[in-house]
Amino acid sequence: MIEMVVESVRVNLQTYQRVVVLKEKSADRYLPIWIGSNEADAIVIQLQNVPVPRPQTHDLLKSVILELGATLSKIVVTDLADDVFYARILIDLGGKHVEVDSRPSDAIALAVRLKAPIFVEDVVLEKAAITLDADSVEEQIERVERIETKPSEVKVEELKKLSAFREFINTLNLDDFDKGEKGGGKEEKGEPR
Repeated sequence: MIEMVVESVRVNLQTYQRVVVLKEKSADRYLPIWIGSNEADAIVIQLQNVPVPRPQTHDLLKSVILELGATLSKIVVTDLADDVFYARILIDLGGKHVEVDSRPSDAIALAVRLKAPIFVEDVVLEKAAITLDADSVEEQIERVERIETKPSEVKVEELKKLSAFREFINTLNLDDFDKGEKGGGKEEKGEPR
């Protein structure tokens, strides 16, 4: 299990789909997870300290956890199967450990509110993590282009591994990773990434 932080929340300008990008705390490995627009907004609102007039769903869950005297120990992205990520929320309730099934987007939105650590299982990182140095990105883009032009030369396992990220990798701009505050989830202009 590897500890991660929320590096950014981005919008694909072609499809307007949102992606939360988790970054390994001690390395330059990233895990992009496609999420819904409501969940993306919930994460960004908290990362940018945007005041809301009424509690959102994740704020409500935070309040329930705190009112029960519980603590959010951590969240874990546990699996990736058929391009779907799975997560667990781990809560400590007076010495009793409770695990709750969750979508990663909801778990992350809750973790940023309660400042709980975010972990990803090694098997998930092996399947879906990318390294964003210049050579690696070029290599991965080449791999994606090969898959699109010569599918008979690529193993089915590789196609599955890259299917969720083909479009994401093709739209990467390394200059974007130099902007804003490191790990703060903010651009210089205060807009979500």
